[in-house]
Amino acid sequence: MRAFKRYDKRGFTLVELMIVVAIIGVLAALAIFGVNRYLKSAKTSEAKNSIGRIARAAAESYERENNKQELLAPGESSTVPTHALCGSAADPVPKAGVPKAAKYQPNNQGTTDFAGGDSTNGWKCLRFEVSDPIYYQYSYTKGSAPVGATANPAAPAIAAGESFEAAAKGDLDGDGSEFGIFTLTGQVDGTSKQLIRATQVFISNEYE
Repeated sequence: MRAFKRYDKRGFTLVELMIVVAIIGVLAALAIFGVNRYLKSAKTSEAKNSIGRIARAAAESYERENNKQELLAPGESSTVPTHALCGSAADPVPKAGVPKAAKYQPNNQGTTDFAGGDSTNGWKCLRFEVSDPIYYQYSYTKGSAPVGATANPAAPAIAAGESFEAAAKGDLDGDGSEFGIFTLTGQVDGTSKQLIRATQVFISNEYE
């Protein structure tokens, strides 16, 4: 008769089980990190898109011709139209401060939030408005006191006067100590009088 060799049934050893558990733990950690990074990236896209819109609004406002209201006598010519950037927004939105790991619902009624300013200054001049809840505090400055100057590292310096900065400041982790800063700048060339914008968004502490 043919003899068959029987093998005893055996389970996993403790070492093998520990290796499997360790591998699962590493994969879970990577998955959690990836999901968190994805969620933060989705939030930062709000800032990038919004300051891009503010910069475009600043460029469009500069391209508009400003004409004086004049009564001309026969044979006279009107004043040459001028171009100018909108003046700084008096207050950032939200005015109370940077939202801490939460969204803020703008109140665009009367002269509040993105309804602030007039025909030559601020959000009304830019014709910029956000009605959806926002994670970031937005500001627009002309010439001086740019938000990017407080970033680490600091944003490139811009010339005073005919220059602007569109900025977003966020606190996604809610620690209140470090902020994510996104800026987009532009300035008027002194010779050609053409508005030149930065080639890309300046980012400091993106996921803060």
